[in-house]
Parts: sequence; C-alpha cells; structure tokens
Amino acid sequence: MISRDTSPDNSDIPLPAVFKEWFAARGWVPHPHQLEMVRAARKGLDSLVIAPTGGGKTLSGFLASMVELADNAPAGLHTLYISPLKALAVDIHRNLETPISEMGLPIRVETRTGDTPQSKRARQKEDPPHILLTTPESLALMISYEEAWTLFAGLKRVVVDEAHALAGTKRGDQLALCMARLNRIAPECRRVGLSATVAHEDALRGWLAPNGKPDGVDIIRGGGGVRAEVSIMDGMDLPWSGHYALHAAERVYQEIGKSGVTIVFVNTRAQAEVLFQTIWKINDDNLPIALHHGSLAVEQRRKVEAAMSRGALRGVVATSSLDLGIDWAAVDLVIQMGAPKGVSRLLQRIGRAGHRLDTPSRAILAPGNRFEVLECLAAIEGVDAMRLDGDPPRPGTLDVLAQHILGLACSAPFNPNDLYDEITSAGPYADLDRQDFDDVLRYVEDGGYALRAYEKFKRLFRKANGSYEVAGPKVIQRHRMNIGTIIQEPTVKVRLRRGPVLGEVEEYFINGLEPGDTFVFGGRLLRFDGFRETTALVSEAKGDAPKIPAYMGGRLPFTTFLSDQVREMLADPSRWNRLPEQVSEWLRLQQWRSVMPGPDQLLIESFPRHGKNYLVAYCFAGRNAHQTLGMLLTRRMERAGYGPLGFVASDYVIAVWSVRPVTDVAALFDEDMMGDDLEAWMDESSLMKRTFRNAAIIAGLIERRLPGQEKTGRQVTFSADLIYDVLREHDPDHILLRATRMDAASGLTDVARLAEMLHKAQGRITHRRLDRVSPLAVPILLEIGKESVYGSGMDDLLIEASDDLIEEAMGGIVHGELPLS
Repeated sequence: MISRDTSPDNSDIPLPAVFKEWFAARGWVPHPHQLEMVRAARKGLDSLVIAPTGGGKTLSGFLASMVELADNAPAGLHTLYISPLKALAVDIHRNLETPISEMGLPIRVETRTGDTPQSKRARQKEDPPHILLTTPESLALMISYEEAWTLFAGLKRVVVDEAHALAGTKRGDQLALCMARLNRIAPECRRVGLSATVAHEDALRGWLAPNGKPDGVDIIRGGGGVRAEVSIMDGMDLPWSGHYALHAAERVYQEIGKSGVTIVFVNTRAQAEVLFQTIWKINDDNLPIALHHGSLAVEQRRKVEAAMSRGALRGVVATSSLDLGIDWAAVDLVIQMGAPKGVSRLLQRIGRAGHRLDTPSRAILAPGNRFEVLECLAAIEGVDAMRLDGDPPRPGTLDVLAQHILGLACSAPFNPNDLYDEITSAGPYADLDRQDFDDVLRYVEDGGYALRAYEKFKRLFRKANGSYEVAGPKVIQRHRMNIGTIIQEPTVKVRLRRGPVLGEVEEYFINGLEPGDTFVFGGRLLRFDGFRETTALVSEAKGDAPKIPAYMGGRLPFTTFLSDQVREMLADPSRWNRLPEQVSEWLRLQQWRSVMPGPDQLLIESFPRHGKNYLVAYCFAGRNAHQTLGMLLTRRMERAGYGPLGFVASDYVIAVWSVRPVTDVAALFDEDMMGDDLEAWMDESSLMKRTFRNAAIIAGLIERRLPGQEKTGRQVTFSADLIYDVLREHDPDHILLRATRMDAASGLTDVARLAEMLHKAQGRITHRRLDRVSPLAVPILLEIGKESVYGSGMDDLLIEASDDLIEEAMGGIVHGELPLS
C-alpha cells in the first residue's frame, strides 16, 4: 500500500501530524498518487485513480476520508465504498481497521452486504457508520427505503473499487443510476473510481462522472510497478484440440511444489473441477491445495479465502471468482490454464501475484491446444506493450432502468420530468431518448399495452398532479426481494445426505442424472441419490469415471484485440520463431498445403471427407458469434439444397458439414443473412428466449422470489416463454423485447460482432478447395461430436477424434521433412 521512506523530509505531505507519525514510525511514505487524492478531495474534485495492483489504490480511495474524519467525526454516513465482490468488502474492512486502530481515529467502519444480519441492517439505518462498505445490489436495496433520504443526506464521498469491472455491465448500469440518486440526495457528494486496468479511459470517466461527461473527472495515475514475468509453459506435447489443458497438470503440480503460494486460474467452473481432481490424484506430497468457484457454498469459499490469508495453502484452483481485489501478498505465482481470452483479464489475474510494486508478478500460461498457443503468445505481447483490451461501456439497458424506477418509487413519489433529468445525469443513460424513458415508465406502471389488463402488473399509481407513487406495500415487498441484475442459470442445492450443503449446480444438469450416477463437485466424487423437495441429495462415491457438470455461461469472451493479434501472427511467419516447434511446423505445413488466413480476409476451405463435404471458415469472431453464424448458415444451406448435417464452433473457427458441397461461398456468407434470416432465427431461438427471460427477471416482469416461496427454474422459464410469445405477437416493440435485442448485440449471440465480421469480409473472401482436411482445420474437426446442431440430413454422423484425421492432414510427412516453400 505504501512505499519505503527514501527521504526524511515529509514536510510537504498534506497530512495531519498523526498520519505523518504513523507512516514515519514504519519507515514508510505515502505514494504520490495517494497524496494527490487528498489534494483533489480538498478541491472538491471527482477522480479516477489508475494504479497497478499493489500500488495502494485502495488506501488512496480512503485516505482523504480518514483525514477529514480524523479530528472530528460527526455522526452520520460520510463515505460509501462500492465493491463488485462481497468478499472484497470484507477484506477492505479488515485492512482499514488496522491504521484506524493504530492511529486511534474516531472512525467507525462497517460492511453492508447480503450476508449482513437483519438486526445489523436495521441498526445501520438509525445509526450508520462513518464509512460503509457495500455492493451495487445492497446499495440499490438501501435506496429503495424511505430512510434513504436521511441516511445519505450527509454523504461526502462514493468510492467505486474495480470500476473497470462494473462499467459496461448491468451491475454498472444499476450503480450509475444509484449514484445519480445519491447526488440528488447529497449534491456535494464526490466520486472516486479505483482501477488497475483501464482500456477506455474517457469512457470510464464518463461512466463515473456525475453528469456523464468525461472531462468532469480527473485522472490520477499511480507509479508503475516492476514489469511482470510471463511465459508459456514449455516442454509439453501440445494437443490439437481441447480446452482443459489437463496435459499440463503434472507440470502445474511441480510449479506449485516449487512456489510459495500459487493461484491456478481456469476459464470455466467445469474445468476447475476436473483440473482440481487431476492435480489431487498426483498430489503425492499432500500439498494443501483448494478449489474456489462461484457455485460452491459461501461457507466453503470463505474457508478457502481465510486459509489463503493466513498462508495455510500452497495452491488454489480458481475461476474468475478470484480475479478481483483480494490482497494476498503471499501469492508469488499465477498459472493461467488455457488461453486468457483478453490482455486486460490476464493482467488482472497476473496482478494477484507479487502484490507489491517492488516485486515482479510471475505468471505461466498453459495453453490447452495449438490455437491457444498463438493466443497465449499474443496475450504476452499485449502485456509487454500494455495494450489493454475489452469493449468500451455500452449504453445503459432498459430492463435495469425499469428495476431502478420501481425502486425509487418504493422510496418516495416522483415527478417524471425530474426523474428523467436525474436518470440522464448517469453516464450510461446520458443519451436516453425521452420516448424510451416514457415507454419504460409506462411498462413499470402497468406492464405496457399487451399486459395492462393483468392486475399483477399494476405497480405504479399516477396521481392527479402527474406524479407517480408505488401501488401498495405488496409491490414494495416483492420488488425488494428481487433486486439485482446478476442472473444465473436455475440451480439446485447439492447437500450431502448426512452433511452440509456443498453448493449449487445448474438445474438442467441435475435433471439429467439418474439415481446412482456420479459427478464431480467441490473437489469430491459424488453419487446422486435423489431429490428431497428442491435439494439434490448426494453421498460420497468411489470410482474414476464421473459425469462432469457443464456449467452454463462459463466461457469467457474472446476480445477483438486478441483476435486481431492472432490473425496477424498467422499471416507473419517472422513471428513464428517464438512459437514451440510443434506449432511452427503445423503452421508451415498449413502454408504448404493451403494458405494462411490473412488479417484482412476471410479464408474458407472446403474438402470432402468420409462421404461428407466440409466447409471451414476462419472468422476469429469468438465462439458466441460463431454459434449464431452456424445457426444462420445451416438455415441458408438448407434452403439452397446443400443438406447441412451440423456445425461446430470455437473462438477461432467454424466448421459446417453437409451432404452436398457448397458451390457459391460468397452468396452463403453475404451479409444479407443479418436481415430476414437473423430475424427468423431470433424469433424461434432458445438463446433469444433465454436472453428475454433474463431481461424479464431484471425488469421485474417475472419474479423469482415471492413471500414464502421461490419459483423453480422450470417455472420461471415456462412463464418467460409464454410472455415472450405473447409480446412478439401483440406488442413487438415492447421495451423488454427491445432490451432483449440490445442484449443480443453481445452476450450469448454476439450479433454485433458477427455483423462486423461479415461486413469486413465482403469482397475479401478467399475460398480454397482442397482434396483433404488442412492442418489448420484439424483442431475444429476434432471438436465435432462434442457440440452439434443438425439440419434435415442424417442425425448421427459424428467424426471420431483419432490419429487418422491428423495423419490425413500431415499427409505422411514426419518432423524435419516439411518443405519450406
């Protein structure tokens, strides 16, 4: 948090004597950016602090508040800290208590999250602490209470930690709207954003600003730390396909044994379970290694975090559940299993190691297949050049706005004109059209045109003077029970038959199990015994062939920046010398057999194999966009008479196979597929229905939790599907259908990225007809059978992953005999 004292003269430090003495007693001086934050606070400025992990961002956010409260701490809430993680709020609380206690400051700090007891929440309304640490969801709940106007009346500062992780998300939309309300209650309140990785600085400043304008927020930069040491794990036989990187498990175990504490990051929860089991089986030295992901019970995750804090673990296998914030200085190695999918994400994970500015973060990447080697190298080059990536924050969504409007009505009546002005002061909604606002308000009032006949959707009452108030106490109760924007797949609790709840898995997965089936969860092999009400009962099992939970929504999006870097690397043989010999030889063979995909072209290969015809397109648009493309291509191929049999997609490539060969590739990939074909597919797509369900839950149309009961996932899905069909037929411009289409631009369908890829490809398609599979196509063909969607052709034509396919692509050439021209 601080740096070593290199000068005894600290007379220019803008801190009270007690602070100077506290720093001096430890031989420390504050970082310049921490002091600059104190100066900015005295000038009444809003600020964004950008500082590397371990550079004291958190203290910079609180130092000004601690200084202001040091001499005279009046009753009431002074500073509100917002964290994207409950665990991070708890960790910050612990870290703040030390200097406050040691300096004897009259400052009370407390947390307020979903885990806070009801008695403590009630007491905080009457007697709030000086500094309150909370989350976006808990803040939205507090704002829905009548007491919000008195609770926040004296608020002086809002500190948003890990701001980059919130901006551009629905949680970020919710927080921006809540901050707009806070500024209406307390106009003098100032905002502070904290972040280590910011790819789009102006966009983040606009999101943070009280008026949505970037120039209203000052940037304060922290000094750079020691450059991270990042490498690719070498000396392994690299698989052609697969994403779990289990081939590297032995090497990972060796690295854990050589290091102090290691975090092994994976990209999905299923991968976390499988990798943990694989490492545990070879843990001959009984090293203390744990598992951490979002489906595990809260108690289990907290035990792992506490063990990490006291240095009781040598390693932990984790998903993005440990990406952010928690300060474990003892971590000295991060291992990324599989490709990182983004430079900014990789930097965030690397920052978990060497949590000090004078200690280099050390990371090793273990690619899961040959394409991922390219992505890993591109990511390392991005880290070296500090080329941060990711999409800029997009406009605020309408479903979140609907939830927020109802929450404000629960607190106090409002005038729609005043509320519109307030909402458009929030960065994500700065350009919100008045008609869109009015439509959302109408929906919140009575459900809109197609639903207004139903009494259950009447939630607001319009008074004679034009203002709105909530329709009754039942509306308030139900709204508060369903606040939040985090929508997970319907889950079922997993409980040991004679023991505690272990966590939750997706409902559809459990519904596919028969009593006696086994699966891996929480690092244990479990046998499914049956249901007791809505809980899956399990018992410890023996054996080594479990079914593995396939968690939905676990894949991380592949950034456009990394996609472009991989394409450029493929097209530039001078960069191949940094690749393992296996991979560079693979690329040279592709160059000899076919052609490499260029950075500004769409390479499409077609070839016959085993009585079927294959078309492989190297789009590099990410798995979600490719999945949507596959659906559209098979529809077009069906109409054209090609007899599509199925498709499979990865982040890099899509392969489609059919009865007859495609004769007009350019027509097949024409961007007009984004018209009627897309509309027809979206109308019937289960992905679109799932997207609508999520928007309907956030907007309060479908309530997951009701007094005394909670709907099952099946009930929620059934209700959503019925309403979706009604709205499509009778109110096609309903705001929830608009919200669904907005969500479809990214997320599960990634329509916007697909449209951009098709647009760029027009007139730049290179089609190579081959007599056999190309080397570059082998990885995607090895994925066939793992996920397929069939047309009207045969429904059982799967390709077995075998050495025959690789031998066919290599054409009998052995290592060292490859022609170079």
